[in-house]
Amino acid sequence: MQMSETASARAGARLRTLFEGHRLTPAQRRIAHCMVRQPQEAAYLSSVELARLAGVSQPSVTRFAVALGFDGYPALRRALRAPVAEDGGEPGGAEGPGANVYQRAVASEIENLRQLAASLADPGPVAEAGRLLAASRPLPVLGLRAAAAQARGFAYFAAKVHPEVRLLDEGGSMLADRIDAAVAAGASALLCFALPRHPRETARALELARAAGLRVVTVADSAFAPVVHPDDLLLPAPVSTTLAFDTVCAPMLLGRVLLEAMCDALPDAPARLESFDARAAERALFLE
Repeated sequence: MQMSETASARAGARLRTLFEGHRLTPAQRRIAHCMVRQPQEAAYLSSVELARLAGVSQPSVTRFAVALGFDGYPALRRALRAPVAEDGGEPGGAEGPGANVYQRAVASEIENLRQLAASLADPGPVAEAGRLLAASRPLPVLGLRAAAAQARGFAYFAAKVHPEVRLLDEGGSMLADRIDAAVAAGASALLCFALPRHPRETARALELARAAGLRVVTVADSAFAPVVHPDDLLLPAPVSTTLAFDTVCAPMLLGRVLLEAMCDALPDAPARLESFDARAAERALFLE
């Protein structure tokens, strides 16, 4: 029997939660994308059927299940078929019974931060991103519409330790010119904050950046965000949809973690910070 639209959405959310925080190969991402696109059938497909739908080999499906922490594909399928508590809350059930909408929103963000903390158990990707961003001169930082605030926040602090940061927070015909100018000036990497709803301009800008030879580091709400490319260094941070407008505590915190990693890769970062503090004190920039 066909699942209801609500049940289908819940199944899709459960799949995305299962996949988040894992470093998947391009082939494994294709499998994951295939399952998310048809969450109703995902738990009932054989490994051969799933391999055929995803355009990969059957052993790739087995390796995919093992990468998620299961003994094999049958164990993954059993987990997907297991009944889920229908408490009406966000996946993960972090909120208690009787909580109001505001408390549920906070609980959902707490759960997102727990997922982020778990993903950072392997600091390798963040450390690599920090090195890439530190080495890029200049460093373009892209974030459009909903992601503009994250890009501005990162660029504001990054400019305290990085010699040249270029904020790209407005779309339009000039965006391509500004990416070209950054490349011509010597940029080797671009940091992108990609949050829903994902603007088409973000996808086009990233295509231009990749074509120009820039290494793209993407902070996205999901490994399945439509702007994500297999060649990107992807750092996922979940977004909550409990309220009328998305809440993005995890992407914001991940941006600060990236700043720390970039500082670690910049030998003169402490000196630059001390110099800024000295100038700020001379000018009495801040209230005591």
